[in-house]
Amino acid sequence: MNTKAPINWLVFTTSLPGRSQSTPRVRLWRALKDLGAATLRDGVVLLPATDTHRAKLEAIGEQVEADGGTAWLLELSEQRTHTEEQMRSSFDRSEAYEELQGKLSTLRSELPRLDEASARRQLRRIEREFDATVLVDFFPGEAQAKAEEAVGELAIQINRRFSPQEPTAQESEIRLLDGDLYQGRLWATRRRLWVDRVASAWLIRSFIDKEAKFLWLERPDDCPDKALGFDFDGAAFTHVGDRVTFEVLLASFGLETDPGLAQLGRLIHYLDVGGEPVAEAAGFEAVLAGLRDSTHDDDALLAAASPVLDALRRRYTAVTTQ
Repeated sequence: MNTKAPINWLVFTTSLPGRSQSTPRVRLWRALKDLGAATLRDGVVLLPATDTHRAKLEAIGEQVEADGGTAWLLELSEQRTHTEEQMRSSFDRSEAYEELQGKLSTLRSELPRLDEASARRQLRRIEREFDATVLVDFFPGEAQAKAEEAVGELAIQINRRFSPQEPTAQESEIRLLDGDLYQGRLWATRRRLWVDRVASAWLIRSFIDKEAKFLWLERPDDCPDKALGFDFDGAAFTHVGDRVTFEVLLASFGLETDPGLAQLGRLIHYLDVGGEPVAEAAGFEAVLAGLRDSTHDDDALLAAASPVLDALRRRYTAVTTQ
């Protein structure tokens, strides 16, 4: 939304019978809060006029009327400069960004004492909070830009500590490959496996190259020419666009049509780079952290994690084909 150009406004008024804590009133309050509406007075809220806001307020109004109340949706044209400034100030999200900056500062100070799973889980929680604030920050300014920069810097700091050679996304075409040419190969990735690497190794051995052998690298530069590298910069298979390595392997070998693997790809994506939350994410991450702490090397970790990934894939397949 243009933060300077004059805009129209939507004024939404509602009245509901019953007690203040009744279910319809609580439902109305939550719906308006999720929209980021500013309260002008009891029963009167304000939003910038957009097609999305108009449609959602109309839907809320229909629910209010179904609950025995009344709802009016009015549109105001451009206001005088002073009034316009007052209305825009009702949507100042500086306090929310300041609170988020405080959480970032706390996580930054606690980082030396956290394990990888805990640090990434807390970062994802902050990222979701930032995304939710951005959605209702209709007139973004310096506070949003600073918060976005701070979130990005902390993500880099966490990667440097736990995954110092985490790959950067490449912009290239993902070609469909002939799986017959990738049998009995040596595959290599960074040691101390975590979500994307352990899932990719499982995918390779289970669906791409059942005779695969793995080499766990201290540094990506140690990858021998004969090996197929994955999940590091310069590897044969790594992040492309918004896809993590697991998803790139799915696309490269025509496995995206498998419903269980596709849903597993969404889980791995969320845990590796964020995005749409997946219900099983926290549980899988906790199990993986426990397995990594209790196994003596990456071969043992892959062996221990494989039955978990097998079970997740079976479950996802069953759910999506019901």
